[in-house]
Amino acid sequence: MISAEDVRALLRSEEKDPVLVVVEGRVEVIGAGRLASTDYRGALEVVSRDDLVKRIGATPSDREIDEQAAQLDTAVSELGG
Repeated sequence: MISAEDVRALLRSEEKDPVLVVVEGRVEVIGAGRLASTDYRGALEVVSRDDLVKRIGATPSDREIDEQAAQLDTAVSELGG
């Protein structure tokens, strides 16, 4: 479900305080302020860009992005996302 491209989208997002979420079976990058809206009520917040940068840095390698995507995908799968 979570792909390397999703991680890249989060890193390059121009949204204010971007977060990676799973909502109704799809993965999206949205601004944290939108989490409270009706469109995203019940969305699973996977990771914020700030937290992701703390884990892998602002300019990670493709390998680091792939590894992080795999870890996030596993975490979401275990939660039933």
